[in-house]
Amino acid sequence: MRSIALALLVAAAATPAAAADISTHVLDLARGVGGKAVPVVLSRRGSDGKWQQVGTATTDADGRVRRFGDGKAFDTGIYKLEFDMSGYPDVSATPFFPEITLTFRVTDKAGHYHVPVVVSPYGYSTYRGN
Repeated sequence: MRSIALALLVAAAATPAAAADISTHVLDLARGVGGKAVPVVLSRRGSDGKWQQVGTATTDADGRVRRFGDGKAFDTGIYKLEFDMSGYPDVSATPFFPEITLTFRVTDKAGHYHVPVVVSPYGYSTYRGN
């Protein structure tokens, strides 16, 4: 029994600390579908106050970005998602909001942060999803 407990302690110590997971989703309220092919940039505010890009992605056919880059996890801090809406729903579109920026705080290193944006021709909304 004692050797099993010791092995579990060693395994836990060798496991890297958990880090936050960030995902997003573009929901097109006017069309009732996910917003596909929207470029998204994820940045983190550094200790010097400057933004540092930490990931990029493009929404999939369902309008989702399930993970950024190679699926790396993120530390606590202040992040922003920048959505380039200029080509959505097509390249001839001239959206009223050509860019949408959402700034949010990651406080739980083990948490999942799903930050979707609901869009319509002349407005958008956001919330912390699950």
